[in-house]
Amino acid sequence: MPERIVLLGSTGSIGTQALDVISRYPDKFEVETLTAGDNIDLLTTQARQVNPRSVVIGNRKHYAKLKENLSDTGIRIEAGDDAMEQCVTGSEVDVVIAAIVGYSGLRPTISAIKAGKKVALANKETMVVAGEMISRIIKQSGSRIIPVDSEHSAIFQCLAGENNDNVEAITLTASGGPFLKMSARRLRDVNPGDALRHPNWNMGDKITVDSASMMNKGLEVIEAKWLFDLTPQQIRVIIHPQSVIHSFVHFSDGSVKAQLGIPDMRIPILYALSYPERFTSDLPRLDLKEYPSLSFFEPDLRKFRNLSLAYHALSRGGNMPCILNAANEIAVKAFLKFEIGFMQMPDVVEYTMSNVEHGYSLDLEFLEASDKSAREKATNYITKHSDRR
Repeated sequence: MPERIVLLGSTGSIGTQALDVISRYPDKFEVETLTAGDNIDLLTTQARQVNPRSVVIGNRKHYAKLKENLSDTGIRIEAGDDAMEQCVTGSEVDVVIAAIVGYSGLRPTISAIKAGKKVALANKETMVVAGEMISRIIKQSGSRIIPVDSEHSAIFQCLAGENNDNVEAITLTASGGPFLKMSARRLRDVNPGDALRHPNWNMGDKITVDSASMMNKGLEVIEAKWLFDLTPQQIRVIIHPQSVIHSFVHFSDGSVKAQLGIPDMRIPILYALSYPERFTSDLPRLDLKEYPSLSFFEPDLRKFRNLSLAYHALSRGGNMPCILNAANEIAVKAFLKFEIGFMQMPDVVEYTMSNVEHGYSLDLEFLEASDKSAREKATNYITKHSDRR
């Protein structure tokens, strides 16, 4: 029987690529539910192509229009946050692809984990905000998280068959984004269009800006701590502009494993869906003759302060990563709206981290309160400083 899939965030970059992967294996996978936040036009198109049993639109104001769009299909239409959380829990669901970008993906992903589902995790914010709590839930529910991020997928693959006690460290690779060779002075004048021109990867706007500011790597550092049970000191970052080596694992005997591939998110998506098997694919292959030189650099933490802020949040623990994430989401939105400059984004994050109460509760309501407070602080800071470039 095909594995039945709920795809959270089907209209985003990861969601659309996941549907491409699923379509290549009709005997292996079957879409049970598609969900989206606001994009009813693309969701309608996807639903007609895939014919799931149900679709869920997060924003209730789109419910009537979506129902009208699909009135002739027999597909069940639901709306709202509760429906988003409930659609992942049914006995008919085998796999949940968590591809909602940002904090909004937290609750439905937690619901899937509590229900004991296999979760293909592309929403890194889930582990950033609530990694310790989720680790506890997994022990109780028996859920299994298979990472979709290329770097964490690489670490996961390198650890297959290994004793985790023998892991000395891991190294997450980063492309460096479009501003790798640009001076900090010139970065003050870049605009959203510049930041969205990633040299290697095809991603959504928020993740692409995070990659340009190195916050994406900072969030991945925090995620890796919880996914692989590591200390902050065991997690390293190195700039690798070619994006061919997706990450390394260093072992206690001096050996190093790396996972290589072309920069195509469909490859780690397929691995997460097929695990513990590997399915044969017709996706493009890596030809190392096209890469006669692979280069590596230490990240410039003065130019890309977000990475050091993420390490600081991880070392503080508790709700500090939640605060970091919330402030960054507000900062990225403001940058994309031309309200602040590129180099002001870490200012927003640092200010918010210093002005929201730090605590250690594992309670979800406490984390949600921290998220709300951080967003308010970050928004107020931007309002006061948005005209100061």
